[in-house]
Amino acid sequence: MIQHKIIFTGPVGAGKTTAIGAISDVPPIKTDASASDMTKNRKATTTVAMDYGIMNVGGGEKIHLYGTPGQERFDFMWDILVTGGIGLVLLLDNTRADPFQDMRFFLQSFREFIDKTGVAIGVTQMDLNNRFTINDYHTHLKPFKINPPVFSVDAREKRDVSLLVQSLMYSLDPDLS
Repeated sequence: MIQHKIIFTGPVGAGKTTAIGAISDVPPIKTDASASDMTKNRKATTTVAMDYGIMNVGGGEKIHLYGTPGQERFDFMWDILVTGGIGLVLLLDNTRADPFQDMRFFLQSFREFIDKTGVAIGVTQMDLNNRFTINDYHTHLKPFKINPPVFSVDAREKRDVSLLVQSLMYSLDPDLS
């Protein structure tokens, strides 16, 4: 049985827990706690360790899905979670004040891991705020000298999240069937 590990990361409220829940074939494990800092202005709970789910992809193959906490104060978990990972899904919330700052922060924080593996970027909440387009994200990626797949996604929709994971897998191995 072939097993893979993909990491979901991004700022608080970008949809990591929701995305893993949408594509996991088992009830996801969540480590949410009541938000006690400025996060409570965005949502009532926040991930403090990780989210975990499993996606069955056929032929006995499984993809283990790990979601990181979005708050930098839990960044010690990031290094633990990327160990053994084959790629990163970065979710960004288009309604945040500066989603490009979020993108830069997470790309820099996970740079070593991304350089060894790959990244796919999903932009959430574009239906609520369309002031930034997918082309704007590509423009802001140029200084990183990477050209990852970038999609608008609804983290609640299995199809959207699945396409994002598939794009990551194909960018890692274009010969996948």
